[in-house]
Amino acid sequence: MKTARIHTPLGITEIMADEKGVASITLLDNEEAFSEVIPEALKEAVDQLQEYFDGSRKTFSFEMNPQGTEFQKKVWMGLLDIPYSKTLSYLEFSKILGDVKAIRAVASANGRNPIAIAIPCHRVIGSDGSLTGYASGLHRKKWLLDHENPVKQQSLFS
Repeated sequence: MKTARIHTPLGITEIMADEKGVASITLLDNEEAFSEVIPEALKEAVDQLQEYFDGSRKTFSFEMNPQGTEFQKKVWMGLLDIPYSKTLSYLEFSKILGDVKAIRAVASANGRNPIAIAIPCHRVIGSDGSLTGYASGLHRKKWLLDHENPVKQQSLFS
């Protein structure tokens, strides 16, 4: 498994890949050292993440290889269909996946998404619009949704 740690606006981000593609992108809470050299197998993912953060990329095309159950993989692949800057409630997302009764299982799979940002689990919110649950912290979920918002709010206060 190849590993790289890069600086992002959300802190140190760790990217791991095997020979089949990126297996995980994790937003770290501690200040681990970042990578001086990016392994060749991770350069495309690192470049695309940097483009996302600088605002020039809205989708990811690097190979992904998330590890999970078949149900989890179905949920994660469904997340890829949520467009940039759009959100869905867990209920809406469960309906799209074909089983409104599976809402808890969908939410659980969403919370176990191993490839943060590129598989956009941050785009799933509560039915009331609340920012429910995000494995890397609600402050990061809010930042990601604000980053993707095409209408930037002006602050009334400096």
